[in-house]
Amino acid sequence: MIRKFEIKSHDGPSRLGKLEGEITPKLFDRKTMKIAPSVGSSYNIDKEIAEMNVKQTLENAKENVDEWDYAVIQGSKYVDLRIKCAKELEEIGYNGFLIANSDELLLHPKDLVNLVVKLKNALKPTSFLIFTFAEPSFMPLLSYMGIDGFLIDSASYYSYLNDFMSPTKTYDLDEYALFDEISREKLEEYNLKTLDFVVREIQAHIKNKSLRNLVEERSTTTPQNISALKILDKNHMEYLLENTQLY
Repeated sequence: MIRKFEIKSHDGPSRLGKLEGEITPKLFDRKTMKIAPSVGSSYNIDKEIAEMNVKQTLENAKENVDEWDYAVIQGSKYVDLRIKCAKELEEIGYNGFLIANSDELLLHPKDLVNLVVKLKNALKPTSFLIFTFAEPSFMPLLSYMGIDGFLIDSASYYSYLNDFMSPTKTYDLDEYALFDEISREKLEEYNLKTLDFVVREIQAHIKNKSLRNLVEERSTTTPQNISALKILDKNHMEYLLENTQLY
């Protein structure tokens, strides 16, 4: 089902938009989303299996399409399958997409950058992408590349691991005693507040045309973050320039 998505402004490929009254980039709660059934697979899997899963995902998404608001882009590590899946889902009638295997993509910076850039070039401007799993320090770069939203699931996941999420680092509380004592519920609440703050931070930087500054600041937090930004600049400068406002 097509959802009303308006683009208000750009800062590079990042977009400040409005999705049915809410500002994007934004947080999404899987519990409140009507997501078409899909068939997932491991990231590093034989292409034949990934092809079968994409085929079944498309069939599932086409059946009773009016019941669902979002669809999942499957295809494992194969960019051509991801693009095929995304474009056919768009043809079926979707414009809101979740990117599967996002946790694995964060561990493969070259694949991540290549996929996001190619998806953005292949899809209509009125389609929007949701990253299903991201640490806060990576969210500015993902938004800069063109991601429009993030699931809040990572707040629960990291609280289960007894990890505290800050805008720049995720702390293992077994190693870093930041609290004398904290319940899992309270930790999840803190983690969700961090995600909310980072999204607000991203929105403010897009408005001020300074998101690139935030991206460079956060790029030093992890080796994967550094690598992804370098790959983006080296291999996709044309993509960045064509989406950058000229003064």
